[in-house]
Amino acid sequence: MIRSPGKPNQTAVAEVALTRTAPTQHELIRPDSPLNDLVDLDHAATTSLRPEVAAAMEPFGSSRYGNPSGSHRLARDAVRAVDEARERIAGVVGCRPSEVIFTSGGTESDNHAITGGLPARTSLPICSAVEHHAVLDVVRALGGSIVGVDRDGRIDHEDLEAVLNSVTTSGLEVGVVSVMLANNEVGSINDLSAVAACIAQSGRSEASRAKASRSEASRANPAGTGRIPLHTDAVQAAAWLDLRIAAAAADMISLSAHKLGGPKGIGALVVRESTQIRPMILGGGQERDRRSGTLNVAGIVGFAAALDAVDEQRDLTNHRVAELREQLMRGLVESVDGLTETVDRSETLPGSCHVCIDGVDSESLLLLLEAEGVLASAGSSCASGAREASHVLTALGVAEESAQGAVRFWLGWDSTQGDVDVALRAVPAAVKRVREFGR
Repeated sequence: MIRSPGKPNQTAVAEVALTRTAPTQHELIRPDSPLNDLVDLDHAATTSLRPEVAAAMEPFGSSRYGNPSGSHRLARDAVRAVDEARERIAGVVGCRPSEVIFTSGGTESDNHAITGGLPARTSLPICSAVEHHAVLDVVRALGGSIVGVDRDGRIDHEDLEAVLNSVTTSGLEVGVVSVMLANNEVGSINDLSAVAACIAQSGRSEASRAKASRSEASRANPAGTGRIPLHTDAVQAAAWLDLRIAAAAADMISLSAHKLGGPKGIGALVVRESTQIRPMILGGGQERDRRSGTLNVAGIVGFAAALDAVDEQRDLTNHRVAELREQLMRGLVESVDGLTETVDRSETLPGSCHVCIDGVDSESLLLLLEAEGVLASAGSSCASGAREASHVLTALGVAEESAQGAVRFWLGWDSTQGDVDVALRAVPAAVKRVREFGR
């Protein structure tokens, strides 16, 4: 749908948007500006609900409201719905239905994979420096190790090998390695097959060093697979990439429905049967005693419908959105001086468009864009009242000054030519005004 931006008083907006004591973003939204008139270029944060998903979920909020933990007719209907959805999700992911554990979303799945996947107190997790905080913060809290990335945000394989060797030679064990399939900020894609090969090589070396001690070998290989488990956060990638390829390399995969055009509050952790994992939530013993709690039947059905739609429409959607992204990026580069791509877009997800703009404070720019009806996000966050570059940009080696002007534009499954056209009018004008104010 082509959306048209609002036309607020430009001088007034500039004065409130650029003041150092600016009001909240909610205060800048005009009450007469309907939300469906907004141009959403922040699809990395969430996506709108697909029509087929809403239709699939509707009966489970009315007549089909049973609890699958029960035993009567309504409960049995809910069980069938969950089982069918689980099979459909497994088919798209490329795993067995029994390997799908339903969760509340990506954060829970990531936490469960890292914390529940550690086999012993003496084992440590490893992850890349650009992981989502749901992985990165857990690894740090558990005393794990962080692996560097290259300039485009992909894991540095040499550094991964060095970290693996460092942990094992120190007498500790690597319990799990987590490498995201695609980054949620800059869109970089990792080659999980190459990552798995690196981990496997390290595992063989570790087994060789420990072969004299059966107990040590047992601890190094708790699942009996001869491999250190590889977890991947595929939350951002699932809307764009074939998950069967990821499933061929990974032992655990985190997913979240709302990044696919599905509902919020539902996700999954795919765990290979050869991989051991402890439950993090105890209670009624749902999900084969791996994750207790009443199942969100409507959400699960919507999750399956969204993943089916993504799988069926992937090629067409990716091609269409990639063309829109090219138009957006080319237009921004041509119309905004001092704008640079943060990473090489040829190696990123089709919808991602991350830039750094010289002489611009991204928060001020985003407020002006929102006042014009264009939504995007910054590559920085506020911590303790001070602006800091995001951990992703820091890991990429982006200079702090450049990071202050970082902006993430992200197209989605329902983005249109009209969205791009509006953005290409609004962004150059907003950049000009921010720079004029800063003089």
